[in-house]
Amino acid sequence: MSEYDQLISKSKEDLEAIAVQFGDFTPEVAATKSREELIAAISGTPVEQVAPAKTPAKRTKKKTTKAAEEKAEEEAPADEKKAVKKTTRKTAKKTEEKSEEKAEVKVEDKAEETAEKKTSKAKKTTTKKTTKKKAENISIEEISATAEAPAEEAKKETSEAPETAPETAKKIAKKSRKKKSEDTAETKAEEAPSKAEEKPAEENAPEAEKASEDKSGEQPKKQNERAAGKSKKRRISFGPEQTPTAVDIPAEENANPEQPAEPAPAPEIQYKEIEGILSIGGENRNDFCGFVHKNNYLPGEEDAYVPGQMIKRLGLRKGDKIKGLVAPARGKDKYAPLRKVIAVNDVEIPEDSDYDIIRKRPRFENLTAIYPDKRLTLETGAEDLSTRIIDLFSPIGKGQRGMIVSPPKAGKTILLKKVANSITANNPNCKVIVLLIDERPEEVTDMQRSIKGEVVYSTFDKRPENHVRVTELVLERAMRLVELGEDVVILLDSMTRLARAYNLTINPTGRTLSGGLDPGSLYGPKRFFGAARNIEFGGSLTIIATALIETGSRMDEVIFEEFKGTGNMEVVLDRRLADRRIYPAIAVDKSGTRREDLLLTPEELESVWLTRKAIAEVDTLAATSAVINYMKRTTSNASFVLSAKKSFSVDS
Repeated sequence: MSEYDQLISKSKEDLEAIAVQFGDFTPEVAATKSREELIAAISGTPVEQVAPAKTPAKRTKKKTTKAAEEKAEEEAPADEKKAVKKTTRKTAKKTEEKSEEKAEVKVEDKAEETAEKKTSKAKKTTTKKTTKKKAENISIEEISATAEAPAEEAKKETSEAPETAPETAKKIAKKSRKKKSEDTAETKAEEAPSKAEEKPAEENAPEAEKASEDKSGEQPKKQNERAAGKSKKRRISFGPEQTPTAVDIPAEENANPEQPAEPAPAPEIQYKEIEGILSIGGENRNDFCGFVHKNNYLPGEEDAYVPGQMIKRLGLRKGDKIKGLVAPARGKDKYAPLRKVIAVNDVEIPEDSDYDIIRKRPRFENLTAIYPDKRLTLETGAEDLSTRIIDLFSPIGKGQRGMIVSPPKAGKTILLKKVANSITANNPNCKVIVLLIDERPEEVTDMQRSIKGEVVYSTFDKRPENHVRVTELVLERAMRLVELGEDVVILLDSMTRLARAYNLTINPTGRTLSGGLDPGSLYGPKRFFGAARNIEFGGSLTIIATALIETGSRMDEVIFEEFKGTGNMEVVLDRRLADRRIYPAIAVDKSGTRREDLLLTPEELESVWLTRKAIAEVDTLAATSAVINYMKRTTSNASFVLSAKKSFSVDS
């Protein structure tokens, strides 16, 4: 009984198990195949009753490492090597040798007939093959010679196979010739593509051995292809003397077009350092991106764009002072993007930091506000009478919310300048910010040259939106510093003009106060002024703002009345004193501080009360003139306190 008859006698379940064991199909695919398809896949010879054999796919190439495997690869096709494994497992018994010899005679007769047809067919198709092949083509004479090779040469070739299975090697050569004859007899159209695929595979065999992966890497690929339902890849052999021929291919043709050449190294990006104040959100409140403003808290060409993801990841807040590296702007981008943050509020961030220091900062709204209990000393010398008077009669503490009420041309700007210089001289740890809103440009220049603190301004020739934007960013900046435990002092000039700017920028509420003031316009200035507070466990925000009165505008009077009761310190300037050139034009009897007992010493408090009792019965001009004249005769406030006790003491 032949091998084919043995397979026919098997059941479908056995054929499926054999096909799976040989690796022809996966168990799922084998279950869908018919008995004829399973027999054809196992034996490697298509059955005549089944549909014509499919055109074999292009051979995949394997890399062999051992010398014996390389020799076998050159001498025999891949199907023959695979057939060796099959036939060695299914070696026929000695009793069946006679029946196999008879089958061999029939196969040889068929091989001779098909070889003659094949030679004539090869002559017709040689011109077509030469145009498609890049490597050297095998001549027609070689094909015909190998096709008409006698059976004796086949026996010699099979004798070179391993000695352990001489009979199986003989069967391999016969089966390959039988497969070739059956394929050529069934269809004429399928033979040309099969030859076209065979020759490039044979000619490029040496190159395939160098470029392909090892066997262990190719096995998963074969299993995946079979699992996907692809046909098993076979190879048609033309005879035992058909061996692959090495072909020299130029390096240009051998290059893989799918692998592009190594790209040129990109030019190194030149990063630029930037430092400024972070502003989050623009006109659209839903925008979460930000910008680092480098110049005067206002947008400029040198600003840097901060992505929203970076703001969330680092826990940045509006008003933070950012120091980082920016990359050049690309294309039509207007602003350079911020790539790396080096420091936040002058606190350096390590490269391996998780940014917990920034994210876990306390919120300004959650801090506890208390009365000012630490005094900001303003006295600097005997000649500066304005700061000496404020130091005694209207003391300023850390966290004070004070107002300087002044008519025009009474000296409020000069008084602000002296207060700023006194704070920076006596309290160097305090951060002083002078905010000038809707002021004249020359006053801005004079303020910048006169004080040592930071001057932020928006002159009267700017839009009201600029006034509001600068004010809010300065307030947020001060809040961020207070969250870090620092003492901040903001000197605003003026609150009246700031309220006017808010009145022009907000959406109308439909109601109007006296003078055309919208009630909604007071929310922004009140939020700014109300942020001043003394924090219980460290840090303070002190705001001293000026308010205009006696301007002839009803709106200015309404604004002053709205803020009159919100402050806890007030300094009033009198126009009559200024007209008489009595400076400082401070109305001592109208100026004062709430809870001044927390800021003054008992001796100072007693002398101040005695002085107030003495000037209570006289008008403002006489009272201020008396205090100024008395201070001119003393060299310091300490000497004034001692002399005031003696001069204004009331006899019992």
